[in-house]
Amino acid sequence: MASIYRKKGNDVWYYCITYEGEKYQGTTKTTDKQSAKLIAEAKQTDIAREKNDLPALKKTVVNFTTVWEKYIKSLPNGKETIRNKLLAYTHFKPFWNRNIAEITIQDIEHYQLQRKLEVIEMPKNAEKREQDINFRWVNLEIATLRHFFNCCIKSGYAEKNPAAGIKKLNELSRLKTLSDEDINKLIAGATNKLTRDLITFLIYTGCRKGEILNLKWDDVDMKNGVIAIKGTKTKYDRYIPISEALRGVLERIERNQDSFYVFNNNGAKIGDFKRSFHTACRNAGLKDLRIHDLRHVFASKMVMNGTSLYITGELLGHRTTQMTKRYSHLVPETLKKAVDEVWGKK
Repeated sequence: MASIYRKKGNDVWYYCITYEGEKYQGTTKTTDKQSAKLIAEAKQTDIAREKNDLPALKKTVVNFTTVWEKYIKSLPNGKETIRNKLLAYTHFKPFWNRNIAEITIQDIEHYQLQRKLEVIEMPKNAEKREQDINFRWVNLEIATLRHFFNCCIKSGYAEKNPAAGIKKLNELSRLKTLSDEDINKLIAGATNKLTRDLITFLIYTGCRKGEILNLKWDDVDMKNGVIAIKGTKTKYDRYIPISEALRGVLERIERNQDSFYVFNNNGAKIGDFKRSFHTACRNAGLKDLRIHDLRHVFASKMVMNGTSLYITGELLGHRTTQMTKRYSHLVPETLKKAVDEVWGKK
């Protein structure tokens, strides 16, 4: 007889099978109850066949493309996330008609090498050395495969993750920063108050774009001077102090009674503001600037003004110090400034 159960504090289902007086227990590796039942029944069949010296049944072929469609539907409703994964999928052609269970780590390594060569051969990289080429998108593709196979394991479609342990390729650090003059130009370049407020808020807080677009007035405590950033990328809440400059921005925002969100368009939640941001960049004469770069502007300003990497990391919501170490090259300037202030006076 086969039954399934869950352990306390664990969403994964386990099976318990009794056959000819012997008990067999293990994990189904899935959080889906229906899938767990099918896995338990299949396991019971395997045990029965083994005990009666019968060959094991052929495993069901699970097509990569079929499961990918389910995977995309299961993702949170983040337009950019889904768009990036769908774009990555176009490169996954070698796996489209493959059985998930047959894809190995060697297949993923071969895929990574092929994509690396494709990036190297791109016209824009023709005159560059390999160490000067950014393979960030290839790394994102491998990360997508890793997440996909983790979901396959949870759903019982796969037993191992072939993308686990694949080393990252070289990524050129993109730590754009802006001078005070450029910051003022960027803010002034916005053609409407909403975009101006969004840009200013990002510079003063170091928030991610998704965090600011999901920010609600209930999370803003003007009295105690703190903003709660919830539902973050790292799944940990964090708190940002409200500086005087930031308080001024918040006080100038007119609250819309029809919306819970701090930043909204006539009460409606904002999906994105890329177009208006690019307009502000163009008007300010700033090239190759992305919304996420404003997070680096905040971090750079903090570190260069003497804030420790640890505190900067806490404000940014970094899970590890490794993320914040990218700004360590700015620390020598801060140390020199501190020494000059003490010993530079004659």
